[in-house]
Amino acid sequence: MKIVVVGGTGLIGSKLVTMLAEQGHEVVAASPGTGVNTLTGEGVAEALAGASVVVDVSNSPSFEEDAVREFFETSTRTLLAAEAEAGVGHHVALSVVGTGRPPGNPYFRAKIAQERLIEEGAVPYSLVHATQFYEFVRRIADDAADGGKVRMAPVLFQPIAGDDVARILARVAAGAPLNGRVEIAGPERYRMDAFFRDALASWDDPREVVTDPHAHYFGAELGERSLVPDDGATLGAVRYGDWPGR
Repeated sequence: MKIVVVGGTGLIGSKLVTMLAEQGHEVVAASPGTGVNTLTGEGVAEALAGASVVVDVSNSPSFEEDAVREFFETSTRTLLAAEAEAGVGHHVALSVVGTGRPPGNPYFRAKIAQERLIEEGAVPYSLVHATQFYEFVRRIADDAADGGKVRMAPVLFQPIAGDDVARILARVAAGAPLNGRVEIAGPERYRMDAFFRDALASWDDPREVVTDPHAHYFGAELGERSLVPDDGATLGAVRYGDWPGR
């Protein structure tokens, strides 16, 4: 099949493009750098011509509330309209576990808006809700930093390797549309504050991890299960302790 990966030059997209090509698919890595801009529409129709599947793993360059919502809504509207015109039969979107659970943050609210457009659209779809990527663990720690301390809530945390995310996305893209969602997560569940205490120690990071039930995660306090999937999630294979980037 011809499969277009939107965000195909990014962290997950580049892995996905490689995996799909190895499986024998014709793959287009679509991004502004390759001449495909889903905000302006530039190059979108040309990229989607003859495509059977579109996988959207693109991400907003800004997490500011208005900007992130504008990105996901505009990009998704552009893609869905072009897919309907081109006869694309399957739209796959990468989203985040916990988007629909309170309390939300601006990023989660923007993803909810994106998903609503997909669910109400005419193109058959699959939504893949992933937990946090191993590759973003340092960014999460930095966002939680308060001077020489890193404030983390004692909630459940189940991150996943980017390779596992790409592998599961490839399987979903090659299959029939779910017209629903699947949740994916790493193979091990932790308490978030304990995970980051161990992680910072392994990096020789001198910052102290402070357990704080009111610590914010990108702008919102967390509940016990805000970041972990429900029962029945698809689990990745790579343990954090075995991950080469650890």
